[in-house]
Amino acid sequence: MFKTRTRAMFAAAALSALTLPAAAQKYPSGPVRMIVAYSAGGTGDVVGRIVAPKLAELLGQSVVVENRPGASGSIGAHAVATAAPDGLTLLLGQTGEISINQHWLKGLSYDPEKDLQPVALLAVVPLGLVVPAKAPYSDMKGFLAALPTAKLTFASAGSGTPGYFAGEMLKAATHSNLTHVPYKGAGPALNDLLGAHVDLYFSGLPAAMSQVRAKTLKLLAVSSATRASVAPNVPTVAEASGIKAFNFTLWSGIFVPHGTPQAIVATLNTDINKVLNDPETKKKLAALGAELDPMSVDQFRAFVKTESNKYLGIIKQAGLTPQ
Repeated sequence: MFKTRTRAMFAAAALSALTLPAAAQKYPSGPVRMIVAYSAGGTGDVVGRIVAPKLAELLGQSVVVENRPGASGSIGAHAVATAAPDGLTLLLGQTGEISINQHWLKGLSYDPEKDLQPVALLAVVPLGLVVPAKAPYSDMKGFLAALPTAKLTFASAGSGTPGYFAGEMLKAATHSNLTHVPYKGAGPALNDLLGAHVDLYFSGLPAAMSQVRAKTLKLLAVSSATRASVAPNVPTVAEASGIKAFNFTLWSGIFVPHGTPQAIVATLNTDINKVLNDPETKKKLAALGAELDPMSVDQFRAFVKTESNKYLGIIKQAGLTPQ
C-alpha cells in the first residue's frame, strides 16, 4: 500500500515538473530592442517611447527604443528582418517601410511580406499640414490663395513616406510650384521647418502637436478623410481644397522577424493590446492625436495588406516612377 502511494506521489510530482514550466513560462530573457526606422522626434519614436515602459512591465524585460534611420525606413526594417527570431528584436514599423517601400524603392534589401511578421497595431494618426509660425497665412484659405504664385518647399520624413505622397498629391491637384525636400525622419524635418528652412510639412500629429500648442508652428489642415479629434476645428485638406481623394494617415505597429515562434507573437499581441487599453497610455496617445484600434494578429496582418494595396494603387494612378 505504501509503495503504491509512493509511486503515485512520484508520478504526480513528475507530471507537475513537466507541466509547470510551460504554464509559468516567461518571455525570453534579455533586453528587448524596439527599433524605430527613423530619427528621434518623429511619430513612431514618440509612440514607441510611450508604449515601451508599459510593455516592459508586462514582459518582465527591459524594452529599449533604438533609432536606426535612413533610406525611408529601409535600414531599420532590414536590421529587424535579418535579426534572430527570438522575440528580443522588434520593429516599430510604419506605413512607409511596411506598405510603400516594396512598391517604391528598387533593390529593396528586405521583403516586408516575407521577412517580417505583423504582431500588433499601435496607433493610426492623421498627418498635419504645418507651416512656420511666421508664415504669412494662418489658415487653408490663405495658404491655397498663395499657392498659384508662391515657390514653396515641402519637407518629408523621406521619399516614399505618406507625407511625401500627400505633398505630391497637393502639388498635382493645385498645379503649384512645390519642391520636395526629403529628410531622414520627422525630427530633422520638423527642426528645419521650425527654422523656416522649408515652407511646409505633412507631419504625423504626435510629432507636431507640442509645437502647435506652443505656437511655434501653425496647423492649417489634417490629411485624413475626417477631422482629428485632437483638433476638431481644423479642417481636412479635402474639405478645404475640394481634393476629394485626399486621405493619408500614418500608422505604426510592431513587427518581428519571420520565423519568430507563434507563442512569442501571441504574447506580444496580448500585452501590447493591454498597454493600449491602459487609461494612462490611452490619454497620452489621444492627446497627441493618435487613434487607437487594438487588433488581433490576423486583423493586423489583413490591415497591413490593405494598406500595401492602397499605396500600390496610388503610385500607379498618379503615374509616379519608383526610385
